[in-house]
Amino acid sequence: MEQEQKYWIALNFVLSESLRSARIITRNFPSVEDVFRSSKNDLRAMGLEEKITDALSSPDLLDRACREIDKLEKTGFSVLTIQDKHYPKRLREIFDPPLVLYYAGKMDTLSKPAVSIVGARRPTPYGRAVAERLAHDLSAKGLVVVSGMARGIDSISHWGALKRGDTIAVLGSGLERIYPRENLPLFEKIIENGLVLSEYSLKAPPLQYHFPNRNRIISGLSIGVVVVEGTKKSGSLITARLALEENREVMAVPGNITSELSQGTNWLIKDGAKLVNDWKDVVEEFPSPLKEEILSKEKKKRRESPSLSKEEKKIYDLLFSDTLTSVDDLVERGNLSVSEVLSILLSLEIKDLVAQRPGKFYQRKL
Repeated sequence: MEQEQKYWIALNFVLSESLRSARIITRNFPSVEDVFRSSKNDLRAMGLEEKITDALSSPDLLDRACREIDKLEKTGFSVLTIQDKHYPKRLREIFDPPLVLYYAGKMDTLSKPAVSIVGARRPTPYGRAVAERLAHDLSAKGLVVVSGMARGIDSISHWGALKRGDTIAVLGSGLERIYPRENLPLFEKIIENGLVLSEYSLKAPPLQYHFPNRNRIISGLSIGVVVVEGTKKSGSLITARLALEENREVMAVPGNITSELSQGTNWLIKDGAKLVNDWKDVVEEFPSPLKEEILSKEKKKRRESPSLSKEEKKIYDLLFSDTLTSVDDLVERGNLSVSEVLSILLSLEIKDLVAQRPGKFYQRKL
């Protein structure tokens, strides 16, 4: 197994930068070892560029792969090759599946149904609240939230999912070159409660063209992709396009028509993407019987949900899931004292119906 892994890692050093060449190789060689037994002329005859054939013929290539395996053992990271039985089935079905997946965390996360949430790097407060809520709610239903661990909607989605379940981050750099650097705590949290993936070698830098390529993995792992804010030229729309090509469901959260960050999502909806208001809109696009299983569990949960007193229901009805409400506002609108409102809010928090946010603001969970 390690011998075969060595060949795949060596091949990936060269071909992770050229998806076209990877297609040619995988279609022409039944065994990965056969690639390294072929001459330069044989490889060139298949249509491979000279720089690719030179790299594959380098005497140092297999030694580099051995050194990479040694690093993996020291770091505790691992790899999956496309021939591994644990390689995710959905990902194997896409047009350009990665030959190798470096991973850190819980590999069983790959066996669970997943949905991707992507969006703007600099979201509005509305976008931040929606992404966190969607990730939290979908995770609470047993779904894995997939995103790219970038700034903005990606990171918010990961953090939201981690509050209730699992998440998968797909990097555009190596596992030893976390980008952006401020997401190192997020990386460490995810590998405790989810999975981080990359098709790039351990120390690969975050090159610009890596990110459009990694988007095919984000959509490929998922049943569907939800876009939360983005301009018409954003990378999120690239992910949506790839999702369509991979026969995945494409969904989008509507936004303010005067906001540039809503142009991409509103255009997607106009072009046929499913409009998403909450987690149910996402699950309704899932195939049976997964959809029925999730919805039936939710119906049962609601039947068993804790009953509310008259005062609790009054305050609960004044809260919203997509906006924050201050204690002062609840006091004024509820016609109650501050102590009464705080007591009711504590009771609702204990019942897991509301969440407190920084600055003494509150938000519905359901």
